[in-house]
Amino acid sequence: MNALYTILLLLASNIFMTLAWYGHLKLQQTGFITNSTPLIFVILLSWGIAFFEYCLQVPANRMGFIGNGGTFNLMQLKVIQEVITLVVFVVFSAIAFHMELKWNHFVACLLLIAAVYFVFGFK
Repeated sequence: MNALYTILLLLASNIFMTLAWYGHLKLQQTGFITNSTPLIFVILLSWGIAFFEYCLQVPANRMGFIGNGGTFNLMQLKVIQEVITLVVFVVFSAIAFHMELKWNHFVACLLLIAAVYFVFGFK
């Protein structure tokens, strides 16, 4: 069950991370944030969102780490994190920015699957 909770917490933390990193760009498109909005406001807004990312990511890594009774070693945790990050980003960019997926994105996805295989498949 720790593995599932770890992955779910990492998924939720990545949603917050993506919003913190790229959400202000969408807010700029909607007019909530403009080019004249002080950068410090945008940074503080992003930090406020990122706080929730860390509130989920740190427990996920602690819970999932094999040294704390979890299922994953450090390399596996990192690869899971990166795959989730990219999946969340693709979904976010497709929904928020109407970005079109092209063949090279699918090739990159296959390479990520290969990375997961190599990290988990060999000991």
